[in-house]
Amino acid sequence: MLKAVVFDDEYIVCQGLSKMIDWGRYGVELVGTAGDGLAALELFREQRPDIVLTDIRMPGMDGLQLIETVAEEAKDTMFIVLSGFNEFEYVRRAIGLGVVDYLEKPITIQKIEQAMDKTLERIMKQRAFSSMRQDLEASREQLLEKATLDLLLAGDKALERWKRCYGSEWSRVCGVTVLACSGEPLHWPESEAFRIVNVTNGEERLSAVFHYVLPSDELWGVLAAAETHGGVIASGGTCALPEEAPRSCKEAQRALRYGRFLEESGWVRSADIGGDDRLQDNLTGHEEAVVFALRTGNRSELDRLLGELKLWMEEQKLAPDKAEQKLVRLLYLSVEVLKEAGGIPGELAPIAHQELGGMHTREEMFGWLGSKLAAMLPRLSEARRSTKHAAVEQALAYMEHHFGQDISLQEIADQVGLNATYFSLLFKEEMGISYIKHLTNRRMEQAKLLLREGLLVADVSERVGYLTYRHFTETFKKQVGMTPKQYREAAHTEHKDEADEQ
Repeated sequence: MLKAVVFDDEYIVCQGLSKMIDWGRYGVELVGTAGDGLAALELFREQRPDIVLTDIRMPGMDGLQLIETVAEEAKDTMFIVLSGFNEFEYVRRAIGLGVVDYLEKPITIQKIEQAMDKTLERIMKQRAFSSMRQDLEASREQLLEKATLDLLLAGDKALERWKRCYGSEWSRVCGVTVLACSGEPLHWPESEAFRIVNVTNGEERLSAVFHYVLPSDELWGVLAAAETHGGVIASGGTCALPEEAPRSCKEAQRALRYGRFLEESGWVRSADIGGDDRLQDNLTGHEEAVVFALRTGNRSELDRLLGELKLWMEEQKLAPDKAEQKLVRLLYLSVEVLKEAGGIPGELAPIAHQELGGMHTREEMFGWLGSKLAAMLPRLSEARRSTKHAAVEQALAYMEHHFGQDISLQEIADQVGLNATYFSLLFKEEMGISYIKHLTNRRMEQAKLLLREGLLVADVSERVGYLTYRHFTETFKKQVGMTPKQYREAAHTEHKDEADEQ
């Protein structure tokens, strides 16, 4: 039901209008009256009515001033002006403020009924227009989400449609970063530096960040402080052009998969799990999953993936030569995983894929692949055991000497001669904590030491390897529970108290 109020300094007018109008007939409830402008404004803010009938000349605040104030706070409010003076200036100002009607006193039932009919008609039109506008905005948003998802998956093939849906602002985009989330999505702040479009791809939650300014310290600060209810929010690399978004998307998806395996929470960058992974180039989603199962030594997951592939081949009625190509490719990928672990394929290379040519059933083909993998998996496990301890010890020593620099996973992996992604898995397996968490913990301990010595926060940020002040501040607050400045001040107070006691 709509709500209405009557404002007039003449008590008899307020009472008369209360009784004169059949409010129920219009689906309106009269929720109050007031006799001066200030009381009227207070009543309006309390009740938030849809319709205001107000006199012009009232003590405290006149009717037109009241309309100006209310219209700024509630643009959809309808006003009917009552006045004993038909002065041109009052009428002109009332029309300029968008009032529905201007009624001269004495007010007749016919006049008030006509004014109420006009007011209700305008409310209905306004609501219909508002509903249409909301539907249009929702439709535009849905089209943009669909076009953005197509852009993330198909790149330049979907570029023109994305531009049309995004609008003229697309020309301001100077970079794209894709995020993939495993938990509840973050509440993204409104920003002049970027626009975020959230999309879903099956069960995946993806967010495309379209940058208007780079570097985006504001976004990195939000991500550094990210808490996603125990989940992971993974970011791919930032691409310069929108049509390159599929690369960032693929990196974010892979970072999410590895981040969840490493039992991370909060923000995981693709660079933190090996952003430049040449083995991953041009792989299908199924092939990436196979590589992941091999790297993590998950035999049951590998068997499940091979079962899925076999079922897919049956459903697709895949030709024998196509099936042969897929199985041989999987075996070659498996050999590459063994090589990156430091293992030697031995008699597995060269692969005698011509053996498949004499096989006539899928059962035979998958049996062939299974036997090859069965011979390879123990070698992979042995390579992990022999490589792990020495590689991690060497990496720990390198990090201890360089944690004050902006060192990357790739740089550390190069030092120990391993694939970056594979090394990150070994580090977690050996240390029980990811490389980036270990590095962050070491940096935070050093930061606390320097802050207790009284160094400025900006200087400490630079000394412990952070390129941006905001990233350091958010990370410190997340780790320690207070900002670096608060920590430094607390340490200063503690030292002062100790000195006073002495």
